[in-house]
Amino acid sequence: MSMHSRTSSGASPAPSGPWVIDTRELGRRAGSSRRYHRSLPPSTRLGLDLVAVPDQGEVVLDIRLDSVVEGVLVAGTATAPLEGECSRCLDSILDEVEVEVTELFAYPESATDETTEEDELPRVVDELIDLEPVVRDAVLLALPSSPLCSPTCAGLCVDCGGKWAELGPDHRHETMDPRWAALQQRFGDTSTPSTTLDKSEEN
Repeated sequence: MSMHSRTSSGASPAPSGPWVIDTRELGRRAGSSRRYHRSLPPSTRLGLDLVAVPDQGEVVLDIRLDSVVEGVLVAGTATAPLEGECSRCLDSILDEVEVEVTELFAYPESATDETTEEDELPRVVDELIDLEPVVRDAVLLALPSSPLCSPTCAGLCVDCGGKWAELGPDHRHETMDPRWAALQQRFGDTSTPSTTLDKSEEN
């Protein structure tokens, strides 16, 4: 079971916040559980430089809350749409991310081996738990820092900016040796040797 640890701010979650769940329905009797299915908008941008949940996108939560001796155990999945651009060819990317979420929210008075350090686990505050930090951490960890439109994307030609997928294997650029270029500039001789760069030489 994976736990994502964060530092508790000590501030109570806003009771009206869409990510906040009131655990009083669950009670503190170990073994009781409740299921929740919600679609929630992130309060701030959720993503990395090249890929993120779109501005109007929502995170779909399918989770179960279990009352345990130490607190409230949250387990389930979070699914969200993604949009961004390929890190090689800059094409638009539309995708989806699904992550598993598992977190223990400890009761304020809990003092077991797992919950004695205040900074190790989030806490139940006034019988409320805020799910957004938990989900945010899980989603960010799952996002690629260099997203690709496809695993075989060859990127762009460094000379003309064309996509290698569209240019084809015979695409070439004639480039002049810098030494001959200096002579041409001085004497105006256009019949100078040149070299051909192909995709393999550029890379």
